[in-house]
Amino acid sequence: MHMRINTIINRYILKEMFFPFIINLFFFTFVFLMARILDITNLIVNYKISVVYLLLLLAYSIPDFLVFVIPMAIMMSVLLTFLKLSNDNEILALKASGASLYRMTVPVLFFCLAGCLLTVFMTVWGMPWGRTAFKEMTVRVATSNLNAGIQERKFNDRFKGVVLYVGNIDKSHGMLRNVFIEDSRAKSTLATSIVAPEGRLFGDPGELIFQLRLFNGIISQVELKNRSVHTISFDTYDIKLDLKGAASQIKKASKGKKEMSLGELRRYIRQSNPEDDHYYEMLLELHRKFSIPFACLALGILAVPLGIQSQKRQTSSGLGTGLIFFLLYYMLLSAGLIFGESGIYPPLIGMWAPNVIFGGIGIYLLVRVAGERPIKITVFRQRQS
Repeated sequence: MHMRINTIINRYILKEMFFPFIINLFFFTFVFLMARILDITNLIVNYKISVVYLLLLLAYSIPDFLVFVIPMAIMMSVLLTFLKLSNDNEILALKASGASLYRMTVPVLFFCLAGCLLTVFMTVWGMPWGRTAFKEMTVRVATSNLNAGIQERKFNDRFKGVVLYVGNIDKSHGMLRNVFIEDSRAKSTLATSIVAPEGRLFGDPGELIFQLRLFNGIISQVELKNRSVHTISFDTYDIKLDLKGAASQIKKASKGKKEMSLGELRRYIRQSNPEDDHYYEMLLELHRKFSIPFACLALGILAVPLGIQSQKRQTSSGLGTGLIFFLLYYMLLSAGLIFGESGIYPPLIGMWAPNVIFGGIGIYLLVRVAGERPIKITVFRQRQS
């Protein structure tokens, strides 16, 4: 009979936490995606990028967000659940039936452990996959609409043997303004520079070969050996741009630390030494893949006493306290990254200290609440009121 009651309590608390978790997961994911809305709108309006490409780019970005969203959603769902149980006096009813507060935390631990495993999946597999797919999709977008891949007022050197500078891009007409080109595809003794007030790109994206047609410009050729200069004016001049080299360069580029799999990170660390510039970065990333998931447990335990101690009139302030604790956790994690990369203290401490600190605070507050002792934060607020 006692076991059946415990099972009912576990199911009830898990059910109460599940729906707030789903709502928080979607809400915080949407908030993080808002940072990409402006870029997406710019691509749709100005470059007529396919909606399918845009949806895929968004999908590939989501694992990056979920690494932080899942622990946040876990904490807020536990906090909301125990706020509700406390405000509806269900905590008192459960205690009266013989269920201690420690017993009520059992389903919370299972819930947090599930969130921890889900976050591990995202850090170990989801994030590297998403970032790699995002990079490959970026190449496709750039080759399907070259104007989207050219940056204004910057030297674009991804074309084979050609450096392209564009002052302004007229997105409505597809015209390039104030074009400067340095062409080094000819003999090494000949330097060619082309300047034109405007030009237009066209070609076959499938072949990765584009043609840039320039109007009313000047070609300057410098013979490096004889130091002689030849200048030619033109009304129309066509120049081919090879994007195959750019595409292959991006695909062959070395992976970033967040794109590496667990095995690749371990291999890199094993084959390098502490004097390597990227050694501590890779070591931090390896620890971070597991320390952030365990934040689900640390923050989840902390949310239990915070939820119970918040009275009805303090519900909003209880949620605010939860967000403040999460921001403090993120600040400590960021500090660990900065000091860990500089070698001030070991990456192990930098990445795991926030979990130890917040987990310790959570256990301390849980013991106080279980012993019917008020949390000092609540006492302080009552004195202020």
